[in-house]
Parts: sequence; C-alpha cells; structure tokens
Amino acid sequence: MPLEDLMVFHKLARSLTSSLELENILRAILEQMNRFISADLWALLMLDESRKELYYALTGSGDGSRLKELRVKVGEGLAGWVAEHGQTLIVPQAEDDPRTEDMRRNNGFHFHSAVAIPIRGRRGTHGVLEVFNPDLTRNSDYTIAFLHILADYAAIAIENAQDVSRVQQLTITDDVTGLYNARHLYVLLERQIALQRADGSAFSLLFLDLDRFKDVNDRYGHLIGSELLGAYGHRLCTVSRTTDTCFRYGGDEFVVLMPATNPQDAVVASIRLHAEMTKTVFRMRNGLKISIGSSVGLASCPADGKSVHAILGVADKRMYSVKASGRGRVSE
Repeated sequence: MPLEDLMVFHKLARSLTSSLELENILRAILEQMNRFISADLWALLMLDESRKELYYALTGSGDGSRLKELRVKVGEGLAGWVAEHGQTLIVPQAEDDPRTEDMRRNNGFHFHSAVAIPIRGRRGTHGVLEVFNPDLTRNSDYTIAFLHILADYAAIAIENAQDVSRVQQLTITDDVTGLYNARHLYVLLERQIALQRADGSAFSLLFLDLDRFKDVNDRYGHLIGSELLGAYGHRLCTVSRTTDTCFRYGGDEFVVLMPATNPQDAVVASIRLHAEMTKTVFRMRNGLKISIGSSVGLASCPADGKSVHAILGVADKRMYSVKASGRGRVSE
C-alpha cells in the first residue's frame, strides 16, 4: 500500500476518534468521503431505533436538501434494505433495481448508480452510508474497501460517543423518577438567569412537595412509595407545558422550571398543573390505587430574586407557607 494511502487512513482514524460529539463525528465521515471519492452526492443516514426508521443526518456534495425530511423504514428502499440485512449494496444500474424506485420517483433525485454501506458496530447497525453516482471507473475494489474501513471507524466512533452520552445522562438523571436531578436544575437555572440578564425576559419556577407522603411509606412500604414517586414524576411531565422542564429535587419534592413565564402566567399554569396532579389516580403494579395531594410554592426571576439560591429559597419558603396553612394549594 502506498505511503500516501497509509496517511489517508491515519488521518481518517484521527479525525473520527478525536471527538466524542456525534455531530462532529458525522461531519468527519462525510469530509473523508469527499476527499477520497468523486460522486454527485454523499449521504449519511442514522437509525432511529425506537421507530425502526432511518433519517438523513447529513448530506454532502450536491443538492441533498430535499432528503432532510425523508424517513426510510428499515427493510424498505436502498438504505432500508442495507440496514435490515447489514450488507453492502452496490447498484451499477439504479433503474434496474426496484429498491431505488421510491427515491427516484418520490424525491426527484436522479441517479444512475449507488453504493450503500452499513455502519455496524458491537451493538448492531447504527446507520448507512450512501454514495450516489460514484466514480468507480478506476480502482473500484480499492474504493469500496476504503468505504468499508470508513464505516468500521465510524461505527466505533459513534458507539464511543453514545457511551459518553449515556454516562453524562446518568449524572443528571434521578434513578427513581427518570426526571432530571437537582444538579442539572442548578445548571439550567444559571442558564436561565444569564438569558434573563441578556434579554430581560422573565422566567418562573414551581416548587412542589407531596402532602403526607410519609403516610404512604408507613402504610404501604417504601417500595410502593418509590413506585408512586416514579409514576408521579412521569405524570408531572405529561401535564406540564411542552416548554417546561421537570426535576426531582429530592425526597418527595419536585421542581418545574418555566422559561419565558412571568409571575401572573406562572400562577395560571401552576393552578392548572396542580389540579391535574391532584385528580390523578395512580395505579401501582400490585393493583393498589393511590391519589396524593401537593403544596406548591412559586417564584419568578427577576421579581423574586436574581440568583439560583434566591429563587429556590423564595419558592421553598412559599411552599412551606402553604403547608403551614392547610396544604393542597398553590401559593399566589
């Protein structure tokens, strides 16, 4: 193998393993393809495992904008077939292969040949590399071999990035409820405060404490108590606004961060949320049905404070004021 080709593979390895950010890795893949092979269009599809679909994460060289919204079901079309079978597909005459028909007919993209290679790692297929109208007139076997090496490096880099992402997610997630934890709340609060200082927009925070949660633990045991916390956290996310973020602050305390929400709007949103949570009946795995009330304190920035501890302190104080005056309502 010529020295210059060895250097290509060396640079390939460095570029794909020098970052643990998935976006950077995907761009490095297309950059290396662009340097090595001449084609009308390169595309990189990633697998959405939950939906069993591929989506076009990046396209390069040529007009790939029309592909951005396209989803390809596993098993269908060119990329779908490759993802399902885990095999490389070389199509010298696209019009003769029925797997290319949908793309040519529905997306207005004209191509006469294509190569599709699976990106497969230890945990299965992560995506597909597609090359449309590649120049394979010279050293075609060598070019295909390079694409396979590229796909192998890409799979390793993608799995490394996914592993780091999972570890990072664990550090900011509460293991009982699946909500973000207090550590992540402080980070997002700092960001909101910085945003408020920059553009003057208000935000609000809801501090919620379950009423008489200790009675649930005493009566049914801590396993039921933990299950109730998990169900409560899931329901809290469901009834919150799509712009809000939910946290388990600790014990039986929850926080809902409400961006771009002034004090008046926060009261309206919190009363609605509180009412939905109060009327919810939680069914435990053993068939037990539990309803539980809550007391809510509100605070807004900048009206109630301009620091993390000030805002949390006001919301916490107002929540305990509700507790002291009969529980089961939202502070106003």
